[in-house]
Amino acid sequence: QVQLVESGGGLVQAGGSLRLSCAASGRTFSLYAMGWFRQAPGREREFVAAITRNGGATNYADSVKARFTISRDNAKNTLYLDMNSLKPDDTAVYTCAASLAVGNSYFRRSSDYAYWGQGTQVTVSS
Repeated sequence: QVQLVESGGGLVQAGGSLRLSCAASGRTFSLYAMGWFRQAPGREREFVAAITRNGGATNYADSVKARFTISRDNAKNTLYLDMNSLKPDDTAVYTCAASLAVGNSYFRRSSDYAYWGQGTQVTVSS
């Protein structure tokens, strides 16, 4: 029903920047609250950032506040994650997710998201 495809991952040096994109299928992207999650080897999946369906509010994990920015372009059916001042412990597979919940909320729990992308690898070298 909803397909999400991430791109933009890669290898970057510590202190560098990277932009991740998440392209969503369909014509109803503006109805989805969106989020980014990440999972490093041997660790639990963790919340990174979320945005309401109209982009009016955002929320971030403490570990990425002031460094990452989530945004969306509903006309392009695309979600973004701009990552700055990257650290080696940012290394993980980053996945975008979509919620079909009614309303204008953001969500931090993975259980609040119905659809997930395949993930894109981000590796930050020291």
